Amino acid sequence: MSTLKIHTIESAPEKSKALLEKSLKAYGMVPNLHGVLAESPSILEGYQVLHELFVNSSFNNDELTVVWQTINVEHECHYCVPAHTGIAHSMKVDAAITDALRNRTAMPNDKLQALHVFTLAMVRDRGYVSTADLDAFYAAGYEQKHVLEVILGLSQKVISNYVNHVAATPVDPAFAQFAWKK
Repeated sequence: MSTLKIHTIESAPEKSKALLEKSLKAYGMVPNLHGVLAESPSILEGYQVLHELFVNSSFNNDELTVVWQTINVEHECHYCVPAHTGIAHSMKVDAAITDALRNRTAMPNDKLQALHVFTLAMVRDRGYVSTADLDAFYAAGYEQKHVLEVILGLSQKVISNYVNHVAATPVDPAFAQFAWKK
């Protein structure tokens, strides 16, 4: 069990209060992850900025979900898999996609499968993807900007997945119905 504190807006360091207010406005709650991150205003702000940048990348909602959940499942994040399942539902992502990602089965189409495979290669090989990995990704219809945007999504997920491992962050009640274990 972790000893990392989950802050509320009231208990957070002064520089994190406005950032947590932003989370409350965006989600209708302060997610427990954000409460943990609030101990360091820099990491909370960094996480929020990376999230906004990734959401506003060229990926559609299905593709955002594939990148996020591929990384969450590979990192075995007990918190992010259920959270991003709930987020995917709110983004109207087909449950077939979220189920396949959670259960490590094939994506419902070849393009999403190529994104999943490439994202896994990026995570497992720590960025040392092969020419064959890149060629397969490009052959599926992706471009150089998508390679870079996968790295952007990975950057966001490293923060949340690693913090959740250290903090043993409890899953928020809003996402409890989507609980997940490897």
